[in-house]
Amino acid sequence: MAAIKSNSEEVKLLARLLRAEAEGEGNQGMLMVGNVGVNRVLGNCIDFKNIRTIQQMVYQSPGGFEATQKGYFYQAARDNELALAKRVINGERLWPSTNALWYFRPAGSCPPTWWDQRLVGKFKAHCFYAPKQSECPAVY
Repeated sequence: MAAIKSNSEEVKLLARLLRAEAEGEGNQGMLMVGNVGVNRVLGNCIDFKNIRTIQQMVYQSPGGFEATQKGYFYQAARDNELALAKRVINGERLWPSTNALWYFRPAGSCPPTWWDQRLVGKFKAHCFYAPKQSECPAVY
């Protein structure tokens, strides 16, 4: 059973987001971006209240993804990214993005907190931040 509801257009949308946000981080990095996206749909907490669909999550403003402002995001999804999107929609989770709602790529090392959220880990160039379980139990 899927972790979140989706249709074929939303799978394509998520696949495009994975590529545009983290292609340079490889399949594992793209899966982690997908984990953050799925967590935002599941969470209904903090900055992501009333985000119930992949489309709402991708285009959330403010608070959405920088990649949606770049042309690369609007290219068609490829088979690899479609498969990765389906994996995260179906509930595959990877640490450190397991419970994360945020990530970013700093110029240097990862700060211990970001927007008052704690650092849970780093993968390649991206730092991942998660809320406390009491703040967002649906992502745990």
